Amino acid sequence: MSLFRNPFDGETNLTCACGRHASQAEHDVDAEKLSRQALENAVMRSLFPRDAERRRFIRSVGAGTASAAIASLFPFGALEAMAQDKGKIEKKDLKLGFIPITCATPLIMSAPLGFYEKQGLNVTLVKTAGWALIRDKTMNKEYDASHLLAPMPLAISLGVGSGAMPMQVATIQNSNGQAITLAMKHKDKRDPKKWKGFKFAVPFEFSMHNFLLRYYVAEHGLDPDKDIQIRVVPPPEMVANLRAGNIDGYLGPDPFNQRAVYDQVGFIHLLTKELWDGHPCCSLGVRSEWVKENPNTFAALYRAILNAAAMAASPGNRTTIANAIAPANYLNQPVPVLEQVLTGKYADGLGDVKNDPGRIEFDPVPWNALGIWILSQMKRWSYLKGDVKYKEIVDQVYLMTDAKKRMKEEGILAPADMPKKIIVMGKAFDASKPDAYVSSFAIKRT
Repeated sequence: MSLFRNPFDGETNLTCACGRHASQAEHDVDAEKLSRQALENAVMRSLFPRDAERRRFIRSVGAGTASAAIASLFPFGALEAMAQDKGKIEKKDLKLGFIPITCATPLIMSAPLGFYEKQGLNVTLVKTAGWALIRDKTMNKEYDASHLLAPMPLAISLGVGSGAMPMQVATIQNSNGQAITLAMKHKDKRDPKKWKGFKFAVPFEFSMHNFLLRYYVAEHGLDPDKDIQIRVVPPPEMVANLRAGNIDGYLGPDPFNQRAVYDQVGFIHLLTKELWDGHPCCSLGVRSEWVKENPNTFAALYRAILNAAAMAASPGNRTTIANAIAPANYLNQPVPVLEQVLTGKYADGLGDVKNDPGRIEFDPVPWNALGIWILSQMKRWSYLKGDVKYKEIVDQVYLMTDAKKRMKEEGILAPADMPKKIIVMGKAFDASKPDAYVSSFAIKRT
């Protein structure tokens, strides 16, 4: 058992790791049930991709029979047997860096919900102030692996913005889960054409936030380098800067978009899924050298994160997860704020309550096309110059094949192809023709 500080009443109670059970034993039983339920849900979604078909099947045979049918098709019992065949872990005690945002949900929840422990790992999660620091600590070998923005492993591998060091993306931590938030004083300036002179914050230069903000304003005729200012502000400082009037808005990660609404200092202009539904945000990044030195440890870490992502993918688990990651040592946020982000039922700050279950999603596969799109934007805005070997770079950094293989080993079904096509603001992206895509934009730096 461990001491857990209840975020609701401020009292300290002797309870389990996540604070929702009377004992650690009860916690372990519940975690096992939830993990099994998440896997069953994943299989059901694969068998019946359409919600209506899935509901009809369950209604026709009953939930119990449906569960039994899935179990007959899927070797859940083999998971424990497989665990006996895992190689010996080279390094049990790991230190993982993270930024306190909901994008890191699988990495964070794996601690209080026991996913690391189940794989024989003793993980220390280290809350880190900003992305430059998390990059430096990862490169300096202070962290064994880390929560990184999706473009960061590509930039680090290429030596863009820092020294070069080969990195690999094990999993994508989340899809969607970001928003453009504006100060309340701009309620009458919803048209981006009126944003000339605005000061915006993004969490890091090599971030989906920077690239999506640039894309969005450029599509509305503004040059992101001339017509607006883009500043780097660590996510936990975004709300305070909005309140102080230092910035007019930000394209940032949750929970800080929802926290601005909660604190009544800003409103959600739009969710980034409205720009590109299914876009990546964050990833689990690992130094290539570390993977070679600790292959079995890496595999165990992989299994923990993949199983956490499978649980997080099920909407029915989101409230449990919100409570698990809310405490001060993780996100340090009110549970209602996290529930609004994770469930997609949220107040927008303008008096409306919206319901979008896809506000944040958890597909862990690092699809190569995602990396190629990121490189195309790095080329568009002159972070990369000259001939870019898009596919070659992404193949070296993104462990897509490995991710799908390990998901199969864990009994987590991964789709054969990327579930959603890349369509950004109505414009389709062909990963086989990235240079033509870059050339098609009216506003660019190449």
